[in-house]
Amino acid sequence: MKARAYAPATIGNFAAGFDALGMALAPLDGSLLGDVVEAELTGRNRGGLLVRGPMAKSLPKNPRENLVWHALDLFSHRLRRYGLEPAAVRLILHKNLPVCSGLGSSASSIAAALTALNAVYCEPFSPETLLEMAGEAEGRVSGGAHYDNVAPALLGGLQLLAPGECLTPLRLPFFERAVVVIVHPELQLPTARARAVLPRSLPLSLCVAAGSNLAALVHALHARDRDLFSECLRDLVAEPRRKKLVRGFDAVQAAALEAGALGCSLSGSGPSLFAVADSRREADRIAGAMCDAFRRAGVESRGMLCRTDPEGARLLP
Repeated sequence: MKARAYAPATIGNFAAGFDALGMALAPLDGSLLGDVVEAELTGRNRGGLLVRGPMAKSLPKNPRENLVWHALDLFSHRLRRYGLEPAAVRLILHKNLPVCSGLGSSASSIAAALTALNAVYCEPFSPETLLEMAGEAEGRVSGGAHYDNVAPALLGGLQLLAPGECLTPLRLPFFERAVVVIVHPELQLPTARARAVLPRSLPLSLCVAAGSNLAALVHALHARDRDLFSECLRDLVAEPRRKKLVRGFDAVQAAALEAGALGCSLSGSGPSLFAVADSRREADRIAGAMCDAFRRAGVESRGMLCRTDPEGARLLP
């Protein structure tokens, strides 16, 4: 039994929803932007993990340090809890996303791996169970389980994680014609380092402001209110502390807004930035302005135009 699965790149936090909101991405040109994992049950033969692709050299040489291996470990443990005996599995990770990029590289690998594994075992687990495992696997590299990347990577769309004992992902609507601009600078910013600059506590006034800002953003999406959306597409929690880790951030953000972006912020923990445009024409202009601003700061970068990926992780032929 074999399966091959893909999971898209994602924007974690989506500015207003720290650790709670995330969007799956699909390039406008129809290409795939994400990692692919192949899984094959090998019976009694020994399994293993091979890593290929343009970003393979960025990953640990020891397979057991790879997040795909962690995903397999969690999946196998869950099988045993349900009275099933795991078989040996051969995995191949095609690593296409740059690591430490702010594009949900870890989540893409994890989501693709769990989707492929679930397929070769004839889907013993629900999407909710896969999401729980994905968050735990993500937490092994970032210091704690969080779902703002793995939820959209698995389920697609713009996902909000509702608080509570049970994981409840909520798919939010998004503007149909909006284009998401991604600009990835030639920098690396490990998630653990980006989390290290965050305070352990926040003033009550900031908690109130951040909560009401996220609530207003959700309302704006449901009401199709672009002006309110633009006003609320901001990060009051992480961006003020993380932007110093990205050379040229202020200039790049200002360039995006001056070029007509509805909003611009860090994608996940950075260093990539995202901006939202009303149209393809505006998106081209915004991407150019952002790349120019990075260049003036002495950083090379690459821009991509995307839409929301509605599917999330899926099997490939």
